[in-house]
Amino acid sequence: MYNERTPNRFKKKDKNNLTLGISQGDINGIGYEVMIKCFYDSRMMEHCTPILYGSSKVLSYHKKLVNVPDFPFVNIRYTSQAEANKFNILNIIQEEVKIDIGQPTEIGGKLAAMSLDLACDDLIAGKFDALVTNPINKKAIQSEGFKFQGHTEFLTKKFQAEDSLMIMSSNKIHIGIMTNHLSIADVPKAVTRDLLRRKLRIFNESLKRDFGIRMPKIAVLALNPHAGDMGVNGNEDQTIVAPIVKELFDKGMLVFGPYPADGFFGSNAINNFDGVLALYHDQGLIPFKLISFTEGVNFTAGLPFVRTSPAHGTAYEIAGKNTASANSFRNAVFLACDIVKNRREYDTLTSNTLQISRKDNGVDEDITKELQKDDEPAL
Repeated sequence: MYNERTPNRFKKKDKNNLTLGISQGDINGIGYEVMIKCFYDSRMMEHCTPILYGSSKVLSYHKKLVNVPDFPFVNIRYTSQAEANKFNILNIIQEEVKIDIGQPTEIGGKLAAMSLDLACDDLIAGKFDALVTNPINKKAIQSEGFKFQGHTEFLTKKFQAEDSLMIMSSNKIHIGIMTNHLSIADVPKAVTRDLLRRKLRIFNESLKRDFGIRMPKIAVLALNPHAGDMGVNGNEDQTIVAPIVKELFDKGMLVFGPYPADGFFGSNAINNFDGVLALYHDQGLIPFKLISFTEGVNFTAGLPFVRTSPAHGTAYEIAGKNTASANSFRNAVFLACDIVKNRREYDTLTSNTLQISRKDNGVDEDITKELQKDDEPAL
């Protein structure tokens, strides 16, 4: 019987219980396992009402592998039927599905894409508060409807966002990845002043609005070894990175760098910052996973909706063996709830501050509207 160490996060019942949509990810990976392990503790329902876009038949299969026969769930046809304090499944397919544990398959990729797309449509329609995505196999999911490098790129397009930023988050640090899942061969030409400026602005705003950090300090890592050694090992850090760091710092953003990545992490300089912007995938992901491998969460900043995911992949090598930790998935659930609440509080405070500022400057919106009406010509 599954029995994982009880997390310290549980508190008294939250009156603002949120509804979370969950995409099932790859049915042959560890997604269902970590999800079952997470919600096997019924206290999770005190924080949110989960709705899985998946299959009760697939869930039943994985229940046996995890050995939790008493894991209750409710089958629903519409999100409005979701029951609080229950694990809800919105079946996206009624037929039996062939499961090949630990193997990428065409049907696994097709169902992962279907689940994600349906969940996103319902999130856009306001049917739940935030989305938690289970890991996908980026090769198996490719199709006519999904030609993206990963979740981040798909969600940015799906939600019609101008731009986004992948943030790997833990209670120790937030690391932004400037170029997402880009081949290392393509990174140098992708590192431009415009891209760096956009990503840092998204990062700064997210740390304030999503994570509640009033004046975030951000470190920017260098592209080249030793930040280029004054041009000996490349000049991008002097000609692209440093000028943008200075430009944004002069405009009031607490951004610093560029820092050589090896010395930055080796000296524990990370402890002096709220966020770190890595210029390419492995530059940020390797240290992040060394620091927070089983605890970290992947969050997509810059979107109009909240989306989190466990920081690990499908982990085919341990799928079906009942050894996967639910910590990262559980933290993804907690972080999704926290960010929704942080955004609401931040937006309310910002709105109130703006109204007070307008009144202090002699501008009252209600009076202004009345004056505008008086200025309108009579018909």
